Amino acid sequence: MGETLSIREQILSKFEETYGAGGEVRLYFSPGRVNLIGEHTDYNGGHVFPCALTMGTYFAVRRREDRTVRLASVNVPWAGVTEVSEIPERKVDTFGWANYPLGVFRTLMNRGVAVTGGYDVLLWGDLPNGSGLSSSASVEVGTAVFLRDFEGFSMSAEEIARVCQESENRFNGVNCGIMDQYAVAVGRQDHAMFLNTETLDCTQVPLTLGDCALVIASTNKKRRLGESKYNERRAQCEEALRRIRTERDVPSLGALSLAQLKEEQERILDPVLFRRARHAVTENERTVEAVSVLGRGDLEGFGRLMTASHMSLKNDYEVTGKELDALVEAALTEPGVLGSRMTGAGFGGCTVSLVKKDRLEAFVENAGQRYLEAVGYAADFYTAGIGDGARRIG
Repeated sequence: MGETLSIREQILSKFEETYGAGGEVRLYFSPGRVNLIGEHTDYNGGHVFPCALTMGTYFAVRRREDRTVRLASVNVPWAGVTEVSEIPERKVDTFGWANYPLGVFRTLMNRGVAVTGGYDVLLWGDLPNGSGLSSSASVEVGTAVFLRDFEGFSMSAEEIARVCQESENRFNGVNCGIMDQYAVAVGRQDHAMFLNTETLDCTQVPLTLGDCALVIASTNKKRRLGESKYNERRAQCEEALRRIRTERDVPSLGALSLAQLKEEQERILDPVLFRRARHAVTENERTVEAVSVLGRGDLEGFGRLMTASHMSLKNDYEVTGKELDALVEAALTEPGVLGSRMTGAGFGGCTVSLVKKDRLEAFVENAGQRYLEAVGYAADFYTAGIGDGARRIG
């Protein structure tokens, strides 16, 4: 609690320094998320298993009498100003990171929400930028939550997740699935979400890790989804599904078993498309099995499935790269590591490892040294706390 109070005091001081004193300033927190298993399945109608983190984005927000929106960040040396009526329909490069909150403004207004005033907004995030921990979803969902609070419209956390996904898809041009925004909006302390992305049926699963802890490691290789091959992978899965549908009535790749997919191999024809589809299908099966294994308290089995997930993302989906592979290999070499995998979209970002608590210090030191030797620069390590979804905190 002391750390939270310290951050509150600092962000309020920075807010006054940025925008001046006076008026009611409200504080919000919107978490990042880590996906334990189930990667690139959310837009393929499969299952995912994410949890919200105690790391995320803090917002200090004050209502204005006019219609001006002013956005600033403690983390990024840039500030933007626009009028509510002048927020565009699509992202504008000069807005930089501010496209994420502005996209939510625009998406809500397009859905009929009346934004009746302007805002001064200051953000402070403790998520590594471009790390694969969903800093963009954290900003999006936090924006929707403070707008709901100030403007007084009614919207569930689940619907906020849909709005923010639409904002990222249409406004920012990244064809992400629902997982990131859903985890940030609906997260529960010490639970992970077993989410069927086709139906949005969700079960909050207690995350009981016993003598183990989750360690997030940042490769410190930044990536931007809109410039990566993320959209290409989604298009490849859609094309594989289109070819399957010429003979088989199936709603998504997530509805197929591996045996059924193999029956369609000749119809898919393209070996690359088949590998992409195989990852989507097997990753969905791994995710369902992982939740069952975790429920039995089999942490070693859960760790093996995490590692198998990474191998599929490396070989079938080809979204890992030198840095993520080096970090996973460094982790798996260390005693006390039950499993390790990339998390997020890939192409840089973070890994998540399941590590015995009595080996944490040695893990960080030894895996960090191996990674430094492999790629030439250091990784950062975080022991992850599992927290609640986006909310007002003051």
